[in-house]
Amino acid sequence: MHADAVPGLVVAVDRGRMTVRVEGPGGAPVEVTAMRARELGRHGVVVGDRVRLVGDTTGRPDTLARIVVIEERATSLRRTADDTDPTERVVVANAELLVVVTSVADPDPALGFLDRCLVAAYAGGLEPLFCLTKTDLASPQPLLDRYAGLGVDAVPVSRETPLDPLLERVSGRTSVFVGQSGVGKSTLVNRLVPDADRAIGDVSKVGKGRHTSSSAVLFDLPGGGTIVDTPGIRSLGLAHVTADDVVGAFEDLAEAAVDCPPGCGHSADDPDCALDAWAAAGPAGRVQRLTSVRRLLDAVGQLGPGY
Repeated sequence: MHADAVPGLVVAVDRGRMTVRVEGPGGAPVEVTAMRARELGRHGVVVGDRVRLVGDTTGRPDTLARIVVIEERATSLRRTADDTDPTERVVVANAELLVVVTSVADPDPALGFLDRCLVAAYAGGLEPLFCLTKTDLASPQPLLDRYAGLGVDAVPVSRETPLDPLLERVSGRTSVFVGQSGVGKSTLVNRLVPDADRAIGDVSKVGKGRHTSSSAVLFDLPGGGTIVDTPGIRSLGLAHVTADDVVGAFEDLAEAAVDCPPGCGHSADDPDCALDAWAAAGPAGRVQRLTSVRRLLDAVGQLGPGY
């Protein structure tokens, strides 16, 4: 079925219309406007999806193709509107790296939001990376110490410093950038991709910027690789995530958790959690790791978007 369908990559979605990059004549990329075929039913299409198209794929003005196949997703960044909403929404598909952009001051780091971003990364199969902005205003060390037990990579940046360390990590990969308003994410994207032209909003006195990016868009990095910029978001619902999803992201913890009783939440309040014995039997670093993981489990267990 659809043997003549053309493969493509979704680079933008706007009110039901998708911009899909396909290979044009001579191998040059062409951007095609497409709609989702009715036969796909409720299957939504998001930025990063690898799809197959039929119809006019020339990219000429006023032409329209149809997306008839959505390929299986290797990873997915997912969220719910809040922790009580059963409806799961895929934000971006097939990204390798989740770059969590947070300022170290003005505004102060939203620690609960950062915890949730890490949970979403682990649950979706993405590698997390902290990008710490405004390091000219305050030291990033307290934030680095908080997550030391998880081994999360972090890159401190400021307006005055080159972005080479960040470029080294995202070059040749597909990365999705997330961050709350006012942390400098759009400024960062504009520096990485000079022709991105993402709107930049001023930060108010209370440290909250305007929501200046309204849709997720995929950009090519000049040196290779792609980044997906997402709108500033105030909350990240985790109704779709379980405690086992979090623990399962760490191979050694997952092996130890096999000895936990059914229904164990792996928290400090679970008296028979096997992770306590795992931490006690190992080097001192295990205790710190377990403490950090349980902080993420707390983010899963709390109700309401409140971050």
